[in-house]
Amino acid sequence: MSAPKSPTPALWLDPFRPLSAADAERLACAGVKPIPVSTLDELQAQLTDTPTPLAMLVLGLGSDTSLLEDTLLLLKSAQNALPVVCRLERRHLEVAVAALQAGACHALVADDWSPKAWDLATTRAAHSPKAAASAQPAEAAPSMAPIRHAQHSRDDAAVRSVVYVDPISRNLLALAQRVALAPVAVLIEGPTGSGKEVLSRVLHESSPASHGPFIGLNCAAMPEHMIEDMLFGHEKGAFTGAVKDHRGLFEQAQGGTLFLDEIGELPLTLQAKLLRVLQERTLVRLGGERSIALDVRIIAATNKNLRESIALREFREDLYFRLSTFKLRVPALAERRGDILPLIARLLGRHVRGTQGWSVSPAAQAQLLAYPWPGNVRELENVVQRAMVLCPDHHIDAAHLMFDDAGCEALMQCHFQAPEATSDVPAVDLQLAQGVPANAAELLAMLHEDDSATMPLQTAVKNNEHSLIRAALESSRSRIEAAEKLGISPRTLRYKLARLRDNSLSQLANA
Repeated sequence: MSAPKSPTPALWLDPFRPLSAADAERLACAGVKPIPVSTLDELQAQLTDTPTPLAMLVLGLGSDTSLLEDTLLLLKSAQNALPVVCRLERRHLEVAVAALQAGACHALVADDWSPKAWDLATTRAAHSPKAAASAQPAEAAPSMAPIRHAQHSRDDAAVRSVVYVDPISRNLLALAQRVALAPVAVLIEGPTGSGKEVLSRVLHESSPASHGPFIGLNCAAMPEHMIEDMLFGHEKGAFTGAVKDHRGLFEQAQGGTLFLDEIGELPLTLQAKLLRVLQERTLVRLGGERSIALDVRIIAATNKNLRESIALREFREDLYFRLSTFKLRVPALAERRGDILPLIARLLGRHVRGTQGWSVSPAAQAQLLAYPWPGNVRELENVVQRAMVLCPDHHIDAAHLMFDDAGCEALMQCHFQAPEATSDVPAVDLQLAQGVPANAAELLAMLHEDDSATMPLQTAVKNNEHSLIRAALESSRSRIEAAEKLGISPRTLRYKLARLRDNSLSQLANA
């Protein structure tokens, strides 16, 4: 008889559901020996003091991946390559894919204590010994050959996380790098999701102030009184609740760059205050008397036509000229189609971990090139992520593409020929030398017990889509919230509910 398999030692951190004696017994039956910790501080101590070699870290997640991100940072700072397995509730299905993207080696549902599930988790951990150590922020994903970036005269860090392959994009990058060397205010214009913040970071990293901080503020995300306090700061006692001095974003960005996104949404009263600060290069905190000198580069961005806003008296003309010392326009993705395939290669490289490669069929590439991309790069990322979820074999085909615009459903059913390589659209090899440790489609099948692997491809894709929509509806309070979780518009969700013709889904949507 063979000797019984020794239990797998694993650190266990779950602030949402403490490990009970019954749970520990279930884990023992599944071949896992948990070492419970309650906080990140205890985790750090255990990483240092535990003499027994650890196989993995089991981490309980709630409705987001913030705890996972903090844990990965802790592991990285401790130079520890312990793989991370995430546990999550079924109602938080969308977090599973996000966890894999963030750097987890595997994810499983919190109420599954079966030996089969835990054997799979330990196997995935054993085959991903560098998963935690190699996890990096998405923007730091390595460049993928043979994508050719424009040369950077100062530092490759400025273009490491961007794709500028199309001739229009290359010209924009070269111009931005020249503008970055001069200490002038820059106004970036372009449609939503086209990459204005990415270009602002290129400007910062290409400038002499690249060693300083990069501070950003979305002017449309907060009420007027909060924006004023965040920008200019306040002194202790300036108002009820001001119990200490507060440095505003202008002061926090000293020696660096302040990025003001959606500047066209800034209230008129704050526009006047901002103008004065830009003119005088000094500010006075709310409730203060001391003038503070500023050394900050201002970059503003907008998806609005500010000239029209000026005509409608919604934006100050003098502020417009102060901000637009130099204007840069980021074209819509449809205007720079040479970037589409390299962006797809970059997105696959960003969201994939492990050793198994991904590929995109010629028919899928043709559809991706033909689609108008009203949501620009942001929509492209959604489509790529959905395709990775629906794809069962790491080969993305046309059938795995789900576009946001329901009106393009007919386009999805068409057959395309692979485009010939031209000078405007360089040939791009989408075969990747990386893979994901737990295929997202396999994970969804596990969560919903969907045996789609034995079904025809179209049926499997439809069932996976059905499962995704059901999970989103069950975990949401409204159709709008469900659509946001799925990364599609409410109109597209209505279309898909009608196309699936499922009475139970309709009842969920109307609940």
